[in-house]
Amino acid sequence: MARWPDDDPASGLGPAALAYADTLYNFARYLCGNSTDAEDLVQETYAKALRAAGQFEPGTNLKAWLFRILRNTWLSLARRRRGNPTVGGLDTVTPDVEPEPTWFCDDIELDRLRKLVAADIEAAVMALSEDARMVVLLDLEGLSETDTAAVLGCPVGTVKSRLARARQALRRHLRDYAP
Repeated sequence: MARWPDDDPASGLGPAALAYADTLYNFARYLCGNSTDAEDLVQETYAKALRAAGQFEPGTNLKAWLFRILRNTWLSLARRRRGNPTVGGLDTVTPDVEPEPTWFCDDIELDRLRKLVAADIEAAVMALSEDARMVVLLDLEGLSETDTAAVLGCPVGTVKSRLARARQALRRHLRDYAP
């Protein structure tokens, strides 16, 4: 088995894992529904990944491994919160923060259109079931069906059928944008 430099798994894993911070955050944002919880979830994911660095086998898919840790951490937190009577109270309300546009910033018309379309796409994705939403988001992050199956802990066939049904549902929700 290959070893990380200096026989310390965390020394090689940390820098390699940081390359996926943005994609993990995007996925966490959709799972959590707000940026604060998403940041906490990503931080917890990295903490768990560094503690378990010795279990990661170099040469395998680091991105899929990190997504699996993030998903499992989120599921654990969701289970714990389900039994907590204070979840959902006024102290948990956070204002929505709109993402800053990053391309074609000078075109006001295009910027307005982009916000309208983005809101419709986000609403369509959020209307999906939790399982379908996870499959779509992992697909958008570029994970293969095999890697997605590993992250979700289900057979590849299940991923394929969930993805097909989710895409069909998105087409229905977004049919006004079809040519």
